[in-house]
Order: sequence, then C-alpha cells, then structure tokens
Amino acid sequence: MVVEDDPTVREVASGYLRSVGLIVDEAVDGFAALALAERTPPDLVVLDRMLPGIDGIEVARRLRRLNAAPIIMLTALGSTDDRIEGLEAGADDYLAKPFSPRELVLRVQSILRRSVTELTREAPFDLGEFSIDPSNRTVSRGGRPLSLAAREFDLLAFFLKHPDQVFSREQLLKEVWQWDFGDLSTVTVHVRRVREKIEDDPTKPKFLTTVWAVGYRMNA
Repeated sequence: MVVEDDPTVREVASGYLRSVGLIVDEAVDGFAALALAERTPPDLVVLDRMLPGIDGIEVARRLRRLNAAPIIMLTALGSTDDRIEGLEAGADDYLAKPFSPRELVLRVQSILRRSVTELTREAPFDLGEFSIDPSNRTVSRGGRPLSLAAREFDLLAFFLKHPDQVFSREQLLKEVWQWDFGDLSTVTVHVRRVREKIEDDPTKPKFLTTVWAVGYRMNA
C-alpha cells in the first residue's frame, strides 16, 4: 500500500512497484490508509510522513496496532530527530525525499524477500527462554508470544542465531537491513524497541545488552 497525498509522487512510486510485479493499493491520506488496511491488510506500507488530516507518525502508530506489516516512511524532513520519531512510531525503514524510485523498489523487494523467503527455510529453535519459528515469523519468551514488527523480528532473530557474539551498529545495518551505509540511529531505535518487548526492565537489559564502544550482544 502506497500512502501519499502528492498525486505525482504516488503515481511514480506505485508505477515503479507495479512494474516489478507487485500489487499496489493507493491511499491519499491517513484516514483512507487505515480504512484500506482494515479491509485489505497490506504486506508492506510505503507511508508519507506529511499527510493531511492525521500525519504519517500517527498513521504508523495506528497501523502498527492493526498488524506487523513493514512500514517504509517517506520524509522530506532531514533532521535525525525527525527520522527517529518515525522509527519510534513503528516505521521499519525510511527514505528521504526526493528519493530514487529505483531505490524504493530495491528497498521494498529486499524487505519482502527477507520477510517471506529467506527465513522460511529455517527450522524452529530455542535459545534459553526464547523459542523462535522462522517459518511462521513467531517468537516467544517463556511460552509467552511476543508481538514484533517485521524489522524487530528480523533483528531479534539475527541475535538469537548468533548468541554471545558482539555486533556493531554498522554490522547490524549490513546484516539485518542489507544496507551498506545508512543512519546508525535506525539500529539504535530498533534495539530499544526490541528491548521493550523482551526485557523485564528495558532500562536494565539482561538479554540484549550493550557492549560499550563496540555494539550489542544477545546473552545466551
């Protein structure tokens, strides 16, 4: 689903995505997007941050309550705080405007491929209190299912597959996001979001810990 009030941007984005065989629904504002998402749950959402009515931040929050579909946020606001606000609202990735339609297509394909194909070939496994089934993209702690957005699942799954190893934010950006470069705050925000789902006290994590000046580690 492409949510964009600018008809030119919406037409270009939708056209490029359809050209690679994707089925694209379109919404012109936040209210239309939420109604459409309830009728036809999307596999992925391309969401403009600046929308009439309710903005993209609030739309992301409400979409996240409906399902865990990945959200790529389009933003013309360049500050780090603006990008972090979008990520904290539930966006998985973002692209700054003006963006390359080809890059958008590559981002969408990468996320869908990772969500649908790569992990489905892996068998379920346990690590300590965690049980994960990559084929169903489900994970539980102590038998309690965890509600994770798409990129949160990818990040946690990566850590669970590599226990007691330390990874820098640059490494995580490359391994989990498949980006050779990008804003490292993307990783920071997602680590914080995962901690909020898996830790008893996210401010004092015992599972996903910080190794100062190096990166993060999942303690087995």
